[in-house]
Amino acid sequence: MAAAQPIRLYCFAHAGAGVSAFHGWAARVGPDVVPVPVLLPGRDRRRREPRVTTRAALLDDVMRLFGGAPTAPFVLYGHSLGALVAYTVGRALHEAGRRGPALLAVGACPPPHLPPEPAYALGVPDAELLRTLDLMAVVPSGTPGTEAGGIWDRAVRPVLRDDLTLARALRTAACTSSPADPLTTPLLIVAADDDPMASPAVAEGWSRWSEGPTRLHTVSGGHFFVRGPELPRLLGQACRALRPARRTPRAAGPVTSTGN
Repeated sequence: MAAAQPIRLYCFAHAGAGVSAFHGWAARVGPDVVPVPVLLPGRDRRRREPRVTTRAALLDDVMRLFGGAPTAPFVLYGHSLGALVAYTVGRALHEAGRRGPALLAVGACPPPHLPPEPAYALGVPDAELLRTLDLMAVVPSGTPGTEAGGIWDRAVRPVLRDDLTLARALRTAACTSSPADPLTTPLLIVAADDDPMASPAVAEGWSRWSEGPTRLHTVSGGHFFVRGPELPRLLGQACRALRPARRTPRAAGPVTSTGN
């Protein structure tokens, strides 16, 4: 019998990021799972492409990954903004009547019906945004380039600002009535015990966004626990648990003679 295909784990990063947060995941998720970091336009090797700031533009770009009929189960994981992206993709597949993920995993993100922290709302001054990023250990105090015209200011801030616009659009779209039946995809919610943006109590609100089985798993760390080893190990285990149990061939019993 041919070996089962590995499960593909599509990964969507936080606001302002490319795919570097998933570096090293191939070795950490364990066997039979292949992480597939998804790079959105406007960053890294796609930095010359226009960034997406609406649900429609996002789906125009991302849904190409799911164009053919999948031959093996796949999983979506999104971190912070990426959680909204992963949910949006899962819902779009469902609304199109196409096979969706076997598991939708969301991390470090308040559910769509809860507003994010004020400093992550649109329109806050750059100085206030920087202070919040400092508290979350994203841009430590004194980092070169955060001043006006510096490298962070020129390279990262515009991406982050557009990603905040995208996040608001995805939250609004998620809270809009869908023509399809409610989502029934199994949902894994991951939250860190020291995350100032999405505590376990806040993240648990995701349970209302799928009628399938949901589970909350708390990890140690802050908002960017995506960079540690615990999350990829957890997701690798969750992916392998989706495989049907292998049947052990029954041993042949002793032959009993009934002849005279």
